Amino acid sequence: MSIPNLNSQILGSLSKLPMRQSNVNRASELPAAQAELTEIRLPYRDSPRPALQVADVVARAEQQLDNLVDLLAAEQTLDRQSARSSPSGRRSEPTALEALCQPSISRSDKTVQAEALLAAAPLELSIVMPCLDEADTVGTCVLKALYAIEKMGIAGEVIVADNGSRDDSVEIAESLGARVVHVDLPGYGAALMGGIEAARGRFVLMGDADDSYDFSQAHRFYQKLCDGAELVQGCRLPAGGGRVMPGAMPWLHQYGNPGLTWLVQKMFKAPINDVYCGMRGFTKRLYSQLDQRCTGMEFATEMIIKSTLFGARIEEVPIVLHPDGRKAHRPHLRTFRDGWRTLRFFLMLSPRWTFLAPGVALGAGGLLGCSLVLMRVSLAGVVFDAHTLLVSMVALLVAAQLGCFALLAKTFAASEGILPKDSRVEQFARLCSLERTLWFSGGLIACGVGIVAWKSFAWASQGFGGLDYSETMRWIIPAVGAIALGFQFAFSSFLLGVLRLARR
Repeated sequence: MSIPNLNSQILGSLSKLPMRQSNVNRASELPAAQAELTEIRLPYRDSPRPALQVADVVARAEQQLDNLVDLLAAEQTLDRQSARSSPSGRRSEPTALEALCQPSISRSDKTVQAEALLAAAPLELSIVMPCLDEADTVGTCVLKALYAIEKMGIAGEVIVADNGSRDDSVEIAESLGARVVHVDLPGYGAALMGGIEAARGRFVLMGDADDSYDFSQAHRFYQKLCDGAELVQGCRLPAGGGRVMPGAMPWLHQYGNPGLTWLVQKMFKAPINDVYCGMRGFTKRLYSQLDQRCTGMEFATEMIIKSTLFGARIEEVPIVLHPDGRKAHRPHLRTFRDGWRTLRFFLMLSPRWTFLAPGVALGAGGLLGCSLVLMRVSLAGVVFDAHTLLVSMVALLVAAQLGCFALLAKTFAASEGILPKDSRVEQFARLCSLERTLWFSGGLIACGVGIVAWKSFAWASQGFGGLDYSETMRWIIPAVGAIALGFQFAFSSFLLGVLRLARR
């Protein structure tokens, strides 16, 4: 059997099953025991398949299709009960699948009608999977996703965002009914961006195509989205009620993931327990507002952080993480590289922790050191002199620079939509206008230059001879520091004005 003929077999097999009522969430109408979908673990091949062999692609697709048909057929009793409860026993209007299977229309006409119908009809849910050489598992994931959509009785689609696969991933996904979107820009985030932008659903559910996430549980995310959540994050870790199956998560990740999650909770107040879980649902509207930028593995954490900062309603769903089903290659995630990139992104997205907090600490230490020297204080026999004053002044200079960086970074991030506007930054910018800052900077520079000139004249009056090093440095070091701070504040205020032009 060739790949073009496989769709006919798929439609023929599914047409033997009872049809669902369209656009109705049947799970809400059934008892809880029947509404809950059982987690599905479809088999995948134990050994890698030779690349680009069409016969093997078809064989695998047929096997996965048989598994899905068996699962759907097991629910015929429930479907017949639902049909008997309706007045006519069946719907008066056929679904897209029924229209495809009507014998009075040719196959080509059926395909055209189905595509037109699907293109015009609004969708409830789009399930998006990034894909890079996932032939071992993408078929299983697509079938689970299709099963979940069929079970919920909603209009949906499955999108495979292919990022340059060299195996048969694309052929398998298309033959099983997924819509493949080709994304040229490499990267996990880039693939997801391409797939999400192509999605037509009101809600989007994303997850990896390595069969570590069970897409048959999509209804749990969909239900919370229908209840008003804007982002529904999966949680694999026990802290959020999740479960990690043996061999599903490397031991280093079992410590790294909770650590990075703790940082997100403390730095951004994110109400989640697993920041790196790749399975999550969200509204298409929220995604458009977030304006995602990261094209790598940081894409997932960027979504969490921005959703938290912009005040989105976030909820969590505990899930089970299964072992990676791929056999042909190792996982795409690189522990140390991607861990560092995630931490780096945390710091870039938090000027308060990256610049302001260290600046405040250095500034406090610098002021304390300068005070001890200028007041000639000695503690427990320790004398603080010019060397302490020099180190303290350097600390003050660095602290002032970090404070300027924090203000500039926050302003730029807000103007670009990376971070939300901060009323405290706006108030500070209005209070410390360019003109006021220039006057203050001019005063610091004038004081510093005046002190240096005074000491220079005193030196000249002594014939440029030897000076009292300790006494002289107590004046010169603060004076030079004041000059440096004045120029720093002046030019930083000009740069702040440039950045604020984009916001007017």
